[in-house]
Amino acid sequence: MSETTVLSEAVAGGQDDRWSRIPAEIREEIDTFEAELRRMQAGQAPEKVFTEFRLRHGVYGQRQAGVQMQRIKIPLGMLTLEQMEVLADLSEDYADGVSHVTTRQDIQFHFLDINDTPDMFRRLAEVGITTKEACGNVVRNVTACPSTGVCTDETFDVTPYARAMAYFLMRHPDTQNFGRKFKIAYSGCAQHPCGLARMHDIGAVARVRQENGAARRGFEVYMGGGLGAIPHQAKLYSEFVPAEEMLPLAQAVARVFARLGEKKNRSKARMKFLIAKLGVEEFSKLVSGEREKLPYDARWTEYLAEAESFEEKPLKPPAALELAGTPPDFQKWHRTNARPQAQAGYSAVTVFLPLGDISGWQLRGLARVCRGFIGDTVRATADQNILLRWVSNSDLPALYKGLAALDLARHGAGALADVSACPGTDSCKLGIASSRGLAAELLNKFSNGMSDLGERQDARIKISGCFNACGQHHIADIGFFGSSRRVGQHVAPIFQVLLGGTTKDNAASFGLSMGKVSAKDVPRVVRKLTELYSQEKQGEETFAQFTHRVGKSRLKEALSEYDRLPDYEENPEYYRDNRQPWDYFMATGVGECAGEVVSHVEFLLEDADRLSFAASLHLEAGKLEDAAAMAFQAMKSAADGLLSTRGLLLSDNYDTVAEFRKHFGETGDFIAMCAEYFFRAHEEGFRNLTEEQTHQRVEESTLFIEEAHGVYSRMSGLLA
Repeated sequence: MSETTVLSEAVAGGQDDRWSRIPAEIREEIDTFEAELRRMQAGQAPEKVFTEFRLRHGVYGQRQAGVQMQRIKIPLGMLTLEQMEVLADLSEDYADGVSHVTTRQDIQFHFLDINDTPDMFRRLAEVGITTKEACGNVVRNVTACPSTGVCTDETFDVTPYARAMAYFLMRHPDTQNFGRKFKIAYSGCAQHPCGLARMHDIGAVARVRQENGAARRGFEVYMGGGLGAIPHQAKLYSEFVPAEEMLPLAQAVARVFARLGEKKNRSKARMKFLIAKLGVEEFSKLVSGEREKLPYDARWTEYLAEAESFEEKPLKPPAALELAGTPPDFQKWHRTNARPQAQAGYSAVTVFLPLGDISGWQLRGLARVCRGFIGDTVRATADQNILLRWVSNSDLPALYKGLAALDLARHGAGALADVSACPGTDSCKLGIASSRGLAAELLNKFSNGMSDLGERQDARIKISGCFNACGQHHIADIGFFGSSRRVGQHVAPIFQVLLGGTTKDNAASFGLSMGKVSAKDVPRVVRKLTELYSQEKQGEETFAQFTHRVGKSRLKEALSEYDRLPDYEENPEYYRDNRQPWDYFMATGVGECAGEVVSHVEFLLEDADRLSFAASLHLEAGKLEDAAAMAFQAMKSAADGLLSTRGLLLSDNYDTVAEFRKHFGETGDFIAMCAEYFFRAHEEGFRNLTEEQTHQRVEESTLFIEEAHGVYSRMSGLLA
């Protein structure tokens, strides 16, 4: 089949009369995607090139061969009832029957055949949904507080401003040449966690300033934030950017990032690294210069008049609720899942979705229930739930009954049991441990034997399957990220524990790793930490404030009983991941000489763990030079451990950095990003680092050591 034939047949198929509701330019975009897919399948386009192309349409390769994950872009998490019904249908027609709500207010489908994606795109487009730029090195989904417009203490409703930003930058020519992804979030206030503005590339917090006796809307703007392997706190760019300047500002930032951001080394290509390199003042000057050169675009301001008068309309009039006499189950649910709106007589209701999952029949049923009470005022949340806005209070008992019939009336939204988790090893290629399996195990424990714990409203848990932070573990009260440990000839799934982070004040602080525990021990660790918090907290102290006050040494001591992994023969369950009844990994050594090498590696890796924790204690105490120096020594110990598998002995007095570069850095056996942490720490030394740079050095040390453990696990007991 010729290339011309492939293109013409694909395009002709896309112009079917069935898709007449789709705008012409969107129909052409999907036709082009199908044409490129067929060209790749016919061997007429390189698969590597097509991979980036499909990513920009939200299509990810899964851990399982031959199937894809599809991310669907839902700006601000805003969903209509018709869209919910279509998503329910598509999840059953093309995926595994589940819609997964992500921590960025998107929807994901899993286990798709890529050949189904063009028609799926068309069916989504018919109801105004796109997958365009849901993935790839572009502006990802623009997020916003799901409660904005109905919150009792927000500055103003950011909905129209965030929505204008989302659609202005989507497909914009200035956002197509980034080295990595770019994320934007809007928050209606500074104090609540809903928007998480301070962990984004651009974070906007609503502000009002009085000028000439009139109130002027604008935003306090932060830039250069991000989680990932090494989190960066966003820097304050401006205390007040007028609303009319937000879109041109974002365009100018995009142009600077596209021009100066890293393109080759993906581990350093986020905007946070560019700002860290240049400094926020120099970066601001470059953005201001770029702004001055921008040609005028009417879209910058044409939405503002409508934004000022924007007001979401309820379906029903306001009414009071007579709570007395209602069933106990309803009252329990009402206490945790319904929150009064700013508008008297209305409540916003959270539909708690365990693991962020909702089945096709549930989603379809939810749309049907909502049609009788609220209309198109539904939003997905960053906590992986669904928020129903504008519920008239007198309708709450009937709404609860409808949700209960769909098995969607679980109470405890916002409590400890409301765990956030990324897909992990269930489907992600980068997953190391089963984050969803751990979340499911915790949910099971909270329902059976730990219900008192699960209903606590003073702490939250977030879990990632690896260090890349898709589960946002850095900003949890109790965060976990997956890793592995080798003991003898067996490998066990483990989780690093992070404490001291918070979502409050738009993610004002990040946690630090304070140790590792077996996947099997996590529920006991959660109980231990929360009980310690209850016993020793002072006044209204938050969990993050408590952990900072008592210190890592005290917390490490409290968890010391979980430090040791039992031998495989002693308890093989520790070598199986949650919800996986098979051994996590089996490794067999060859020859008796392997035993001594294994012992030496494990000794040095254990020493690296100890040094890394000591570095974090120095950081906690404000001893920055000691912390940075100790973090480098921890990495060096891990590197020496791996080099021992190459026949090098410490007594040889070799150059660790040079030998590690030769044996692991240049061979690709070690993740390049993590290797770079070691090389850069060696070059920069440990003096004259800021507190933030030292914090990052300690984080980098943790991740370097985790990768060293991973490399050792993958060696399967064989000398290279």
